[in-house]
Amino acid sequence: MTIADIVKQRLINQQFVGTKFTTPKEMVSHLAAVQAQDYEMAKWAVGIRLSKTENEIEHAIDNGDIIRTHILRPTWHLVSADDIRWMLALTAPHVKSAVASAWRSLELDEKIFRRANGIIQKALAGRNYLTRAELMSMLQKKGIGINTLRSIHLMYRAELDGIVCNGRKREKQFTYALLDERVPFGKILKKEEALAELAKKYFNSHGYATLQDFCWWSGLTVANAKMGLDSIKSKLDSVKINNQIYWIYHTSSSKMKEFESILFLPAFDEFIVSYKDRSPSLDQKIAKQVITSNGIFRPTIVVNGKVEGLWKRTLKKDHVLIEPHFFKSRNRLKKNALSEAVNHYEYFLGMKTIIKTN
Repeated sequence: MTIADIVKQRLINQQFVGTKFTTPKEMVSHLAAVQAQDYEMAKWAVGIRLSKTENEIEHAIDNGDIIRTHILRPTWHLVSADDIRWMLALTAPHVKSAVASAWRSLELDEKIFRRANGIIQKALAGRNYLTRAELMSMLQKKGIGINTLRSIHLMYRAELDGIVCNGRKREKQFTYALLDERVPFGKILKKEEALAELAKKYFNSHGYATLQDFCWWSGLTVANAKMGLDSIKSKLDSVKINNQIYWIYHTSSSKMKEFESILFLPAFDEFIVSYKDRSPSLDQKIAKQVITSNGIFRPTIVVNGKVEGLWKRTLKKDHVLIEPHFFKSRNRLKKNALSEAVNHYEYFLGMKTIIKTN
């Protein structure tokens, strides 16, 4: 077993090769959570793993099959409606702790949060989907001081408290809805059960991966992450490389097959963002070009599991312009290989793609 084998298995488990899933909800549930602050790219993160269009994935989000909310770490994620409640109960406490100092600096305390949550809950009742601006206007009329940062964190807290989640989009505007009206109540997992379930999902969909990778991705404390890993060790395989132990769920380990893989990955894709140690796929010499100093993960061109370049898109009236940039000229793909790689994106958008090459 080599690092190259680790990368190949990740490509398989993250469903870039021969996926068995057929719906956006199934794919998101398999991955457990998909980082989603860049909404357009998050839809592509699901679409690149399926033969589904952007409209089909948008439909799954609008219908509540997939929920977009803050979970795991202090950022947006897509998560299956079947998983939202137990996952939120498990991870919301440490996310709240992570942003507590920001709330103090904004003079947001428990009394304000309770009052704001009550007003928001009443305003959204009856599937009355409203934008953040509309909700903030209501809070302001009730005497709660509002500015840009306070409005962000008031809605953030309402999500973490399980009051709200995304509603249906209103044209190009995002709205909020009551979580209880979007997602039926499901089974409640005890903390130990939830830790085991999260670990199972992670090592099944992201393995081979280390405990440190799981800890980073989940946002859990090392103690809780280890508890989750330890609880399912009997169902895991492991391999030690360079003094690191990599774990994988039994059923997700497959025989290594030879395959070629050229991927135009979205910004913040799970293949890059979900590991603390990204060196198996991302050369440290180019890491700063891929991940900015303020934590922005750029769209990448990944060839056989290795980041070889970046790409950007520009939407035109009747087509989308794709501009690839390779870090090393010798790794530049021929035009026919580039065309094959973006065909999936063309289908996803339902729009002709044109590749700009030097």
